[in-house]
Amino acid sequence: MLDNKFDFYDKTTLKSYNLDVTMRYQLTMLDSLDPFTRIHSENVASITCRLCEYLHCDKNFTSYCTICAYLHDIGKMFIPPKILNKPDKLTDDEFEIMKTHTLIGYKMCMDDIRLRPYALGPKYHHETLDGTGYPEGLTGSLIPYEDQIIKVADDYDALVTKRQYKTHIHISDTLKDLLKDTEPNIKIAALDNAAQGVRLGKLNKKVVKALFKVVIDDTYYEISCVTGYVDYLKDQIKRIEKILEYEEKMNKSNSEKKKNYYKEGMEILFQDGENFNNIHQIYHEYQTAYSIRKDMVQKLYNEIKIIKKLN
Repeated sequence: MLDNKFDFYDKTTLKSYNLDVTMRYQLTMLDSLDPFTRIHSENVASITCRLCEYLHCDKNFTSYCTICAYLHDIGKMFIPPKILNKPDKLTDDEFEIMKTHTLIGYKMCMDDIRLRPYALGPKYHHETLDGTGYPEGLTGSLIPYEDQIIKVADDYDALVTKRQYKTHIHISDTLKDLLKDTEPNIKIAALDNAAQGVRLGKLNKKVVKALFKVVIDDTYYEISCVTGYVDYLKDQIKRIEKILEYEEKMNKSNSEKKKNYYKEGMEILFQDGENFNNIHQIYHEYQTAYSIRKDMVQKLYNEIKIIKKLN
């Protein structure tokens, strides 16, 4: 039985910007990364592009910011695999090594004249507005705007990957966590009221709000995909119900001629892989899939309601 597979990032695929020479060049550099980091870099770049559009950035900045996002983790190619791919929590020493990917990426870009304009993307994408980030602990407006955008895209993709989302159902839980990171850390503020960043959270709230719009848009897109599949399932169920109707008439018929007539009708309606022995099982599978997808559509609409209330 045909099944639909939803591509979580389909709507974040870059479509608005032609790949210029610089972007094609740095995309080939991503091939040197491990598969997980390469896919993550592509996801973050795609989300960053969408965020820039919702933030009404001009085309030149959007293109620039997108390339910075593609390159944001390029320094990880020099992080030892045993640290980069460690499934458990990193030790303090390992985390210090991991943090160096920001400065390594910065140096890689500065050493290559074609990538030099994008060096701040790798360097500052782990800085947070409240000053608790790295490598320099910058606060507020001292962090380049492109990195404030990339930071949100980076955190979002990391959470989506960690939580293994296959659909936007319950995606609001991730957005809630990101929204919390836009609020000031009261404990930090209590310890140091003079700190420049105490009135700020980790993430730029304006960018996170733009992410809400991206996710709502993508959830509507998923609904359209699932609804299309629901319509397909409905047609298949109707077709098989006609087959089963012929089967019932065939079984009740006393005439061999009529039996053959209804049997031939069933055979005409069969599709690849279907036969007299499995058609009831296939009918059950279609009905189950239809019920699941109808329920999914309702849950996705409910998810949009939750996200809109959060926003």
